Amino acid sequence: MPAARSWRTVAPRVAASSRPDELTVLPPRHRLTHRADFAATIRGRGTARRGSRLLVVHARPADAPRTDARDEVSRVGLVVSKAVGNAVTRTRVKRRLRAQMALLLPTLQVGTDVVIRANPPAAHATSQELGHALRHCLGELLVGEDE
Repeated sequence: MPAARSWRTVAPRVAASSRPDELTVLPPRHRLTHRADFAATIRGRGTARRGSRLLVVHARPADAPRTDARDEVSRVGLVVSKAVGNAVTRTRVKRRLRAQMALLLPTLQVGTDVVIRANPPAAHATSQELGHALRHCLGELLVGEDE
């Protein structure tokens, strides 16, 4: 006779209704991960910067000189320092910014790199406020028009 299991069957930890939507997740191939790419986007030739109370957005358009060979997708990097808050607060800000940026990815020209730096007031901002600040800065940078 087989022994009884000593553990109980556990349901999935995430309800199907709360799983992230494909449109609100920033895919890994669209993320800046290397220090050289961050530096090129922030300090390199052909880059631009716009800021608000909540964010500073650095962009390197697709036609700027490249330091890497991956030009087929737009990429986004986030910088959220300890000045923003503790680890929980910083993670919440990063998650909100990734979700907002995932919605804006289709509007970026292919090959554009963007670095978003969160300022300390971003810790107390809602997702809608972060999204508005992001659209405002990106609109000025990449399109030349203000929303």
